[in-house]
Amino acid sequence: MALPKLSDAQRKAALKKALEVRKSRAKLRADLKKGKMKLGDVLKKASDPVVGRMKVSSLLESLPGLGKVRAKKVMEKVGVSPSRRVQGLGAKQKEALLKELS
Repeated sequence: MALPKLSDAQRKAALKKALEVRKSRAKLRADLKKGKMKLGDVLKKASDPVVGRMKVSSLLESLPGLGKVRAKKVMEKVGVSPSRRVQGLGAKQKEALLKELS
């Protein structure tokens, strides 16, 4: 896969945008871990690119008391692929995740 040819200004702008998105996701995960946000609130924002492009496994691991192993078990039980992103979750999957984790 060939990489696009970007000018220095375009590359700098893309790197800045990527940094901002990573910071936004890190803040979101920190807020989840501290209990400032709830999973239901985050799932409602699935159309937001910052939230929507986040992997479901990363989102679940950010919840307090939920590690990699338990997040994987929850995802298997609900029927969510390990590579699934939040924007790709169906309504029934979102509902099942909320029910499983409440």
